[in-house]
Amino acid sequence: MAVLELRDIKKTFGGITALAGVDFKINAGEVVGLMGDNGAGKSTLARITAGNFPPSSGEILIEGETVRFNKPIEARQRGIEIVYQDLALCNNLTASNNVFLGREIVRRVGPFKFLDFKTMNQKAGELFAELKSETRPQDLVQRMSGGQRQAVAIARTRLTDPKIVLMDEPTAAISVRQVAEVLNMIKHLKETNHAVILISHRMPDVFGVCDRVVVLRRGNKVADKPTADSSPEEVTGLITGAIEAA
Repeated sequence: MAVLELRDIKKTFGGITALAGVDFKINAGEVVGLMGDNGAGKSTLARITAGNFPPSSGEILIEGETVRFNKPIEARQRGIEIVYQDLALCNNLTASNNVFLGREIVRRVGPFKFLDFKTMNQKAGELFAELKSETRPQDLVQRMSGGQRQAVAIARTRLTDPKIVLMDEPTAAISVRQVAEVLNMIKHLKETNHAVILISHRMPDVFGVCDRVVVLRRGNKVADKPTADSSPEEVTGLITGAIEAA
């Protein structure tokens, strides 16, 4: 049974059709690359899955159960986390504080509550070690590399041990070494039985870590196949319309 299944998802914004009836599914321990040109509907599909807004029509199923999300917290409660392209990090805070932002650990001393920085730093350090990242809990985000920032964003999703992690262009505008670090983190999520949806324009990333590739064009799904049975050239043709469907 698929951990996530989307059936005939449609989304319109006024007179604009962003998604024209898309089917999508992903299993636990699978990485699926979601590709398409700007405006193809990739981010809309991701945001519907993450509860940012509801589909105009269609059905979302988590492990076979139909669900409807009215806000992101409801998707998170069902095991869905998303890492946005802008990462949504606070530059003036430490890595640990960003990981626990909005989910801080507190301790009581009599009638008073205090933030438990020691425990948060310890748990953040364990998450970074698990992800094999060089990020340190007490480092300021504003001084971090792109790869380290991605580690902070991914570690934040791991607090709830989600079933599904959506990643929106995680390797955009970072160095080759940092790209390798992020791809290794995606491989680790796969090894720990998480389902990962990787939204990316980068062919080497998708064909390097993904089991399947799904291609959207103008709100329609034009391909859904194992990466082993496709090629960067075929996907490029599907994205541009040189190849109608595969």
